[in-house]
Amino acid sequence: MPASVIVGLSGGVDSAVAALLLRDAGHEVQGLYMSNWEEQDAYCTNAQDYQDARVVAHELGIVLHRVSFAEQYRARVFDSFLQDYRAGRTPNPDVLCNREIKFGLCLRYAARLGAPLFATGHYARRADSADGPALFQARDPGKDQSYFLHAIERASLAKVRFPLGELCKDEVRERARRAGLPVHDKPDSTGICFIGERPFAQFLERYLPGTPGSIETPEGRVLARHRGLHFYTLGQRAGLQLGGARGCAAEPWYVAAKDPARNALIVVQRHARHQFEARSLTVGPLHWLCTVRATPFRAEVRLRHRQPLQAARVRPGIDGGARLEFDEPQQAATPGQYAVLYEQGRCLGGGVILEPHIEDAVRPI
Repeated sequence: MPASVIVGLSGGVDSAVAALLLRDAGHEVQGLYMSNWEEQDAYCTNAQDYQDARVVAHELGIVLHRVSFAEQYRARVFDSFLQDYRAGRTPNPDVLCNREIKFGLCLRYAARLGAPLFATGHYARRADSADGPALFQARDPGKDQSYFLHAIERASLAKVRFPLGELCKDEVRERARRAGLPVHDKPDSTGICFIGERPFAQFLERYLPGTPGSIETPEGRVLARHRGLHFYTLGQRAGLQLGGARGCAAEPWYVAAKDPARNALIVVQRHARHQFEARSLTVGPLHWLCTVRATPFRAEVRLRHRQPLQAARVRPGIDGGARLEFDEPQQAATPGQYAVLYEQGRCLGGGVILEPHIEDAVRPI
């Protein structure tokens, strides 16, 4: 008999169809609505999302539980997020949220409700391999979310199910429509997990006041002023507010590096971006979703969500980290983001980018 399962119902179409599929497969299904951010303002959709989750649970005939991890989220995810920005890095809180909250606290909460399995609407696949539970990319490469899941504990992976792993988004919406679920045409949520679709710089300024400084070329020519280094990320083009500069080509400008010692933001034009491409980079301690590898090996690497996989040689270090050597130079390899490793569609794990190695006088932090 299929095991009982708790499904994380977010109020969106993906988690609704995950619950639908599991119910129709014969599982005893219950829903769990989790809230992590409870500031009530014009951008917070928490109340509406909960009502949508309630409607979905009613249509499916399943019980819906509700829990708040807002306090734990601030302590385990948001504080780390701010600390990284203060240090000039660009963090990815969705990865930390999945590890600490959704597949940490929430999974254990589901177990206390009596369910041995926990499921979500993530687009990814899991399987039982010869060396234990394994994480694979979703069949739909455009929706694959394995990048955000690479840091969850492997023991947790054994208790998790991803019912949407073999489906495309259009199929998911069609199944929801046929089942009469009112969220079948609800727009996808975007933005960082806890703040939603609000102006990010405005939100960040509430916690990290800006320290203005100069925007410069690599040669030291001052072009303008920036609001504060933490408002910018490597490779960024929008929001620089740089018009035509005398003696410069009529091309867009991009953030190439940060110089925290001088509080300077280094920018280059499109034709010069190759000066800041990284052939290799150092990552922090690797979190493995496979048997730990201690000797060099070939893999495919993703440095940001939706980036095409990049061929590289991985050289594990004695400190648990690694040096990644790419076949092709990489643009905007950003400290604080994650390098995630793949092999034939399997996610092997990953680590935080510490330093891109660039042959240039100006080195990104």
